[in-house]
Amino acid sequence: MKVPDDAMAAVAVAATAAAAAPRLGLLGAAVARKDAPAKILGQARYVDDLVRPGMLHGATVRTRCAGGTLERIEFGPGIDWDAFVVVSAADVPGINATQMIEQDQPVLADRCFRHAGEPVLLLAHPDRDLLRAAVEAVTLHEWPEPSPVFSIDDALAQRGQVCPGNVYRDYLMQRGDIAAGEAAAEVVFEGRFETGAQEHVYIEPQGMIAHVDAAGVLVVEGSMQCPYYVLGTLTAVTGRDAGRVRVVHCTTGGGFGGKEEYPSHIAAHAALLSLKAGGRPVKLVYDRSEDMLATPKRHPSRTLVRIGARRDGRLCFMDIDFALDGGAYTTLSPVVLSRGVIHAPGPYACANARVRGRAVATHHPPNGAFRGFGAPQSIFAIEQAMDGLARALGLSPLELRRVNMLRPGDRSVAGQPIDHTTDFDAVLDQALRESGYVAKREAFAASNARNAASGDPLRHGIGLATFHHGAGFTGNGEVVLASEARVRADVDGRVEVVASSSEMGQGNTTTLCQVVAEALGLPLDRVSQAPVDTFDVPDSGPTVASRTCMVVGLIVEQAARRLRAELIEKAGLPASGADEHAFAAACARYLDGHPRLEAQARYEPPANVQWDETVFQGSPYASYAWAAYVAEVEVDLTTCEVALSGFTAVQEVGKVVNPVIAAGQVEGGVVQGIGFALFEKVSWGGNGAMANNRLTNYIIPTSADIPPVRVFFQEQPGGIGPAGAKGLGELPMDGPGPAILSAVNSALGSRIASLPVLPEDVMAAAAGVAS
Repeated sequence: MKVPDDAMAAVAVAATAAAAAPRLGLLGAAVARKDAPAKILGQARYVDDLVRPGMLHGATVRTRCAGGTLERIEFGPGIDWDAFVVVSAADVPGINATQMIEQDQPVLADRCFRHAGEPVLLLAHPDRDLLRAAVEAVTLHEWPEPSPVFSIDDALAQRGQVCPGNVYRDYLMQRGDIAAGEAAAEVVFEGRFETGAQEHVYIEPQGMIAHVDAAGVLVVEGSMQCPYYVLGTLTAVTGRDAGRVRVVHCTTGGGFGGKEEYPSHIAAHAALLSLKAGGRPVKLVYDRSEDMLATPKRHPSRTLVRIGARRDGRLCFMDIDFALDGGAYTTLSPVVLSRGVIHAPGPYACANARVRGRAVATHHPPNGAFRGFGAPQSIFAIEQAMDGLARALGLSPLELRRVNMLRPGDRSVAGQPIDHTTDFDAVLDQALRESGYVAKREAFAASNARNAASGDPLRHGIGLATFHHGAGFTGNGEVVLASEARVRADVDGRVEVVASSSEMGQGNTTTLCQVVAEALGLPLDRVSQAPVDTFDVPDSGPTVASRTCMVVGLIVEQAARRLRAELIEKAGLPASGADEHAFAAACARYLDGHPRLEAQARYEPPANVQWDETVFQGSPYASYAWAAYVAEVEVDLTTCEVALSGFTAVQEVGKVVNPVIAAGQVEGGVVQGIGFALFEKVSWGGNGAMANNRLTNYIIPTSADIPPVRVFFQEQPGGIGPAGAKGLGELPMDGPGPAILSAVNSALGSRIASLPVLPEDVMAAAAGVAS
């Protein structure tokens, strides 16, 4: 960042100031969460808790066919339509499109539409019961798409058309010579692997409130991960400049990626209703059924893998065809795809590799961001392929992984050098030791043989997954974001972190405050995060991609050091030994002669991140977290149920800023991964929309389904974040699926190749093994 000349002296002593700040040991301390008291005491206000004077309630009328043409809208009898605010595409004053990578998704469908559940009409009324009746009284006369496309294979074969060619993006990453690798391979394995859609099931559904304030500013409050994404769509849709639109983040009950792009959509709806209503407040909050019906899911995937090795297990080539179902509009599919492609070779060294990735268009509702962002799908495929190759070679899954894992001096398929800070062997060794993997694998094989001979229906299995996950935006994404944050202090020496990073239950408010308090040498209770309001906070980038602690943490740490340096130079703060009282006194002296006390920093990329997206080569991430997960299962052949009996999760994530929050991230990610592996199946209706859009028939794991999850951290240097921190939030989503399926296949001697694994899949697999 270019620093103004009058601040150069302060910056010059920033390192000294940071070094001299009293070390309180906050980085690595399991301090209490900043947001905990309000949530525990019921004082936190979620969007549906908010009531505004004269507030209307909003609702959405949606299409029912899997794409087609809207012929006309019929407003039924028995409703006083003059008492309702009604908004259609004709009422959009600006651009009728959500502002994402492409502008192909209309905020409101006009004549043509691509999927069931697409919004066409918005209604608002003070009475929720009358509003529901009005929605039911509207009939959309639709001419259906004659040949809807519902699968990746049909999209690629163009058995119907969603968009030209049915492909949103087509990427190719390659290294070496595939033909030479194939010639050198002595054993080759081929497999097809599939994963289904997954619903986010955040605890709080989507919701927004919009109104126009006394100054004529459109104010939108709601549940979201990315306030500046919402701002971008609102300015485009309403035709207002950013000075006349304000976005305020409310307490948010979970996101997992589901509140990355979709809040822009619902915010635009609430805003359009409010503007049509003359600026009156309009609250638009989905119930669970509508939320599950309308919002994006994890992309279903289909991966074809061919891998070959020498007899000793050394990989000779990988050839991977990775495809994602993007649904009816582009949304974030291109960047989900790019991460999936980069992670497809796994944490393995291979001199000859090719990965082709395509995001295809179907008539399902659009799919979008979900924790892991494409990596869980591609990592699942390569891990299962490694198991298949190990069987073909007569090696154990552990032996094959040990031979091929990336080590210092290697380069990944993308071309990223592996430096000396990476010790994947240490991660793997701890996972093996803590889980007892080797001994249990032998013991389970023996007990399964005895049970088969005696007619006992129980089988036991243990599975291993090794993987890594790049933190932050891929390639040049962080440079494009140019994220900024500020740290400011008041006359009493109280400090605020001023950033747009959204707290949604993951703990980033606490960790960012820990980082700033440590940099300033202050007790944690002297630091808080400012409310996230686009009229006050700079754009710190979206709260996604395991980037907040690593990237935003780095920025706020730099800003805190600059603020301290300013106080040392201009307000007499002692360069060493200053406590909170000396800090407060220095703040008072400074503010006696200056209007404000704050420092700002902007992200500057490390020199080692150079990425060429045109050829998918270079270093796509500033740092990777590494992990080895072990799952243990018991399979009952009578009921065909799979029960998890143990789970061990070992990860290396650089500095662990808050061990309790970090462990919670892993535990939560593992539980979500268990759902992905064993429970959560989206059933599609004949119109391509989610048919089981209720928690009575979309099954997620409960506490009764979760075994003890044993979490271990290794702190190797190498992260770019504070004290060497790396990203963590997405990593634990990648490993449970492949580890659990490996355990199930080990227990049954089966070759199941898709997720989720339901009892009917176990029944079919067991019958296949028996025959």
